[in-house]
Amino acid sequence: MFDLLILVAVILGLIAIAKVIQVLELANNVKGTSSYIVSEKDNRTQARLMPVFLISYFAFIIWQVVKWGDEMLPVSASEHGVVIDQLMNITWMIIIPVFILTHIALFYFAWKYAYDKNRKAQFYAHNSKLEMLWTSIPALVLLILILYGLSVWGDVMAPLTEEDDPIEIELYSRQFDWTARYPGEDGVFGKSDVRLIAGVNMLGLDSTDENAWDDKYVKAEFHIPVNRSVQFYFRSQDVIHSAYMPHFRAQMNCVPGMITQFNFKPTITTAEMREITGNPEFAYYLLCNKVCGAAHYNMKMEIIVESEEDYNNWMNEQKEFMEYGKYSFSNEKNDINKEVLAKSTEAETKNSAL
Repeated sequence: MFDLLILVAVILGLIAIAKVIQVLELANNVKGTSSYIVSEKDNRTQARLMPVFLISYFAFIIWQVVKWGDEMLPVSASEHGVVIDQLMNITWMIIIPVFILTHIALFYFAWKYAYDKNRKAQFYAHNSKLEMLWTSIPALVLLILILYGLSVWGDVMAPLTEEDDPIEIELYSRQFDWTARYPGEDGVFGKSDVRLIAGVNMLGLDSTDENAWDDKYVKAEFHIPVNRSVQFYFRSQDVIHSAYMPHFRAQMNCVPGMITQFNFKPTITTAEMREITGNPEFAYYLLCNKVCGAAHYNMKMEIIVESEEDYNNWMNEQKEFMEYGKYSFSNEKNDINKEVLAKSTEAETKNSAL
């Protein structure tokens, strides 16, 4: 009912505005003038409003910085995030002065050179030196920023090697939650297939693959050790999601049918960041940064950054997908998995032949 009243009020307001415009047009017709012709008085009024608007505009920006500045992200909690923040700060150092100077010049010219019937504008069609100047300088600045950004991006996206001794984690997305999978003691992820998703096997792990037996997967939260590289692999079950970890300056799309990856080294534990922010309730989060559906806003998973010892203790408490000889799948279940995969592969082969 309240929404209906708002709609009626908006419609009545629009009708009232239209009627006022009609009245003004009738009044101008009586006076023998046209409301569509800009007078000298209108020009002077608009010119005087230009510096007023400029000052108000800058005041509004300053107010927003003061009001919401403390809502910005704290210091980066990853090694590469510090470099990304430096790149962002350099970009701001270039953009902000240009933004201020160009807006001052814009509104100054609008005020200074408002229409005057006693003044004639100079016809100035072309100047090659000026065009070269205002083209080459921005192009040079952008080239430096782009090359610097590509260098940073290349370092961030460089694949980890065995020498880096990374922790490997697969993040599996679906509407509207996350699941994290660790490869277990063998250090190898087991095979998975979306056609095997059923019941507690939410990732579609292949129970006939021994590498999958010791895989561990968790929901609600996942843990990573501080000062150790982490290699992430991203998968999606349904639509495109985006794994976004803002405090680590990390983001990567999760695309159905393919595996994407990202890596970083966390440098600040959850407990340390709580001290830095002065917020005892602070928590790192994995978020979805794609509008993936109705419950997109609630698609998140807590990230716990802790010491290596605490991480190992937590890992030892997590259950394996299947402990061989204790909680193993029956032979019948294994045969079903084989049959499902065989039929799907056969169908794909036929489709390809067609």
